[in-house]
Amino acid sequence: MAENFILSLEAVLPMFILMAVGVAVKRFRLLSAEEIKKLNHMVFVVFFPVLMFSNLYGNDIEEAVDGRLIAFGVTAVLLIYFATTAFVLAVEKHPRSRGAMIQAIYRSNFVIMGIPIAVNMFGHGNLAVTAMMVAIIIPLYNVLAVITLEIFRGSRPNFAHILRNLIKNPLIIGAVAGIAAVVSGIQLPEILEETTDEMAAVATPMALVILGASIDFRSMERCGRNLLICVAGRLLVVPAVGLTAAALLGFRGIAYVTLLAIFASPTAVSSFAMAEAMDSDGQLAGNCVVFSTAFACFTMFFWIFLSKSLGLF
Repeated sequence: MAENFILSLEAVLPMFILMAVGVAVKRFRLLSAEEIKKLNHMVFVVFFPVLMFSNLYGNDIEEAVDGRLIAFGVTAVLLIYFATTAFVLAVEKHPRSRGAMIQAIYRSNFVIMGIPIAVNMFGHGNLAVTAMMVAIIIPLYNVLAVITLEIFRGSRPNFAHILRNLIKNPLIIGAVAGIAAVVSGIQLPEILEETTDEMAAVATPMALVILGASIDFRSMERCGRNLLICVAGRLLVVPAVGLTAAALLGFRGIAYVTLLAIFASPTAVSSFAMAEAMDSDGQLAGNCVVFSTAFACFTMFFWIFLSKSLGLF
């Protein structure tokens, strides 16, 4: 039991130390809000694509493509999405809030907070399966988010626009480049491999520091019941359902931890920017990101500890 406790703590604690560093950066005004925003954009378009490439490059494509895991992950996300939509329609009447709530519950911060969990447990060199799932789940999240927010602001979804955005998504570009390198057998020069590894190693710590620097607790007052629903749904209900199903279906090891990263991570940071841009309830969306991220330090520890105690990885 003590061993499981320590392992769970070691999986979660580094993330929240880095986020605490980000909070301190903001507290001591080492970076302005505009600089934090620019750094966040840089990590997204420069370092994370390299991380996606690095996690696939050099791996066996048959090892990376787990058809059963992919089928379960996609099916689970879709079922969670439709169940969330039905629930939100029953409890909330305002269209702008409906879109923000649905997105906050089904859409997790899989990349920024999920990947570090897998790294801390299995190491950088064993994430091909996780990287492949990123290439599949992130586009699915984006498509569902655009459709949802368009519907609840009274518009028809523009599928050509959605497709263009997916093709230009840096995470997808990095993953596709990694898959192409594996399939074609391309071997990078040693100096480029070293540079790629170094950039990949920087991506997650920098993203977590920036996430910590972006947290603003002062905006919590105005969302009340809907905020509570979203945070509880994202951190408790979704992982309870998703991880139970995964365990019963026999997923173990890196496959199970990848699913844990998808289901137990807090609300995606990008959901706030998308809600703001598409006339949804941006304030509620932002608060969901802040509070699900803050409380995830406790809930993710709980899910990891419980899963490890049950021998699921």
